[in-house]
Amino acid sequence: MAAGGTIAAALGAYVVFEDEAGFSMTPPTARTWGRRGQTPVVRVRGRSWRRYSIAAMCCYRPGETSRLIYRPRQHRRHKGAGRRDTFTWTDYRDLAVRAHIQLGAPIVLIWDNLNTHRAAGIREYAAHHDWLTIVQLPSYAPDLNPVEGIWSMLRRGPLANVAFTDDEHLDRTLRRNLRHIQNRPDLIDGCLAGTGLTLTHHPTPLRRDQ
Repeated sequence: MAAGGTIAAALGAYVVFEDEAGFSMTPPTARTWGRRGQTPVVRVRGRSWRRYSIAAMCCYRPGETSRLIYRPRQHRRHKGAGRRDTFTWTDYRDLAVRAHIQLGAPIVLIWDNLNTHRAAGIREYAAHHDWLTIVQLPSYAPDLNPVEGIWSMLRRGPLANVAFTDDEHLDRTLRRNLRHIQNRPDLIDGCLAGTGLTLTHHPTPLRRDQ
C-alpha cells in the first residue's frame, strides 16, 4: 500500500478504492426486536432472478472531502446474445473515466485481483493514460478495502430484514441509501478508518497503522 501512496503523492492524485457487490430480492438478515418467545419472520416472494450488481469507488485525498462514486447494473432475466450481467473491463474503464472527470485529478486505482481487473484491455488503457495508475491489492485482503465498509452499512442497515415488493423497490432502496452515504463524507472516512489505513499529507499519503 505504501507504493500506491507514494505514487499518489507524486501525482497529486486521489487514492481510489474499488469493489463490487451483488444485491437480491432476498434481504440480508440482522438482529432485530420481537415479542418475547416469538421469532421475527420476514416473508419474501420466494426465489427471484431480480438482482443488482454495484461497482463502487471510495475516493480519498488529504485535505479534500472524501467521495463515493458508483455504478449499478441490473441483471436481466433473459440474456441476449453476447450480453452479460457482470461488469466488463470496459465498464471498469468507463467508471474510472467518470471518477477522473468528477474528481478533476489523476487517480491511483486500488482494487483486488478479479480476472476482469487484470484484463489486457484495462492494463493497456492505463498504460496510455497518465492520469490513471492501477495498484492491485494483495490476494484475499478485503480488510484493506474501505468499499467493503459501504456494503456492510447497506446490509446491516437499510437492506436488513426488508421484504422487497419488486425490483423497483430494491432499486430505490439501494440508490436512496447510496446517495445518503455520498452526502456523509464522515461515513466514507469511517470506512477507511476501519481498514487501519490513514491518509497523511507527506510524503506517503496512505499508510497502515500498526
